[in-house]
Amino acid sequence: MHDKSLARWLGISLLLVLAVVFGCNHIAARLAFDHGLSITSAVAARSGITALAVLMLLLALRVPLTLPRATWKRGLAIGVILSVQSYCLYSAVARIPAALALLIFNLHPMMLTLMSWAAGGQRPDRRALGAMPVALFGLTLVLDLQGSASLAGRWSEIGAGAGFAFAAALSFASAMFLSARWLKGIDGRLRSCLTMATVAVLALAAGAATGSLALPADAQAWTGLALLTLFYGTAITSLFMLVPRLASASDMAALNFEPIAVIGIAWITIGQALTPLQIAGALIVVASIVALGTGKR
Repeated sequence: MHDKSLARWLGISLLLVLAVVFGCNHIAARLAFDHGLSITSAVAARSGITALAVLMLLLALRVPLTLPRATWKRGLAIGVILSVQSYCLYSAVARIPAALALLIFNLHPMMLTLMSWAAGGQRPDRRALGAMPVALFGLTLVLDLQGSASLAGRWSEIGAGAGFAFAAALSFASAMFLSARWLKGIDGRLRSCLTMATVAVLALAAGAATGSLALPADAQAWTGLALLTLFYGTAITSLFMLVPRLASASDMAALNFEPIAVIGIAWITIGQALTPLQIAGALIVVASIVALGTGKR
């Protein structure tokens, strides 16, 4: 027997809380990176501990862990793509303000929509097509790219971080695209456990090969690592439990509140601030992505 759906207001409220918790994960990550923690160490710890937590949840709920061999291979392939996404997103957070990195990353629903359409899927409706250029316009405000005279200097300042954020969005959209085709019908918790475990193993292997795995060097780095793992693990595990009880799949658009929450949290905790024009652009981007996510299917 399936669990009853939550009241829609409650489901959306809980998603907003999770968006804030996900955002806190990225603030904690920036704190850890600023105090010497390597990106590979952060990805390995976060993904490994999350995979163990989800595995314990699966065992407690007696969810079958057996999968066909072909499905295991496909899950591992998606895990490889998510390893790229995890590394790129944390690389972006380490280089540019966390809110800016997340706003760029949150273009992944637009990329996924275009991928699905290109692969022969349903054509996006008029509202979704209209939301895409509006989101890109808002992003130019967030990136503060107005005026050709300062464009080169501004891009030299944020280009690497923005590039990592775009790569994270593209790889995440690719992973979601393949998941919908290769892993359809697989329990979302089992799928996530498999992919997170793959990310952790690859991060450990890459870190060992490059010599970039290292324990945090000071108390701030340890605190950042502990918090990013706690926030991410709590949020993703809670999301697995919440999604089956949502009144509507379109309610997931509430998670796009994350970069807006990060703007305030980052300003209060680590002194990262955006200009009023950048904040206006952020609101445009988020509103456009919400419109895209709640459009007709």
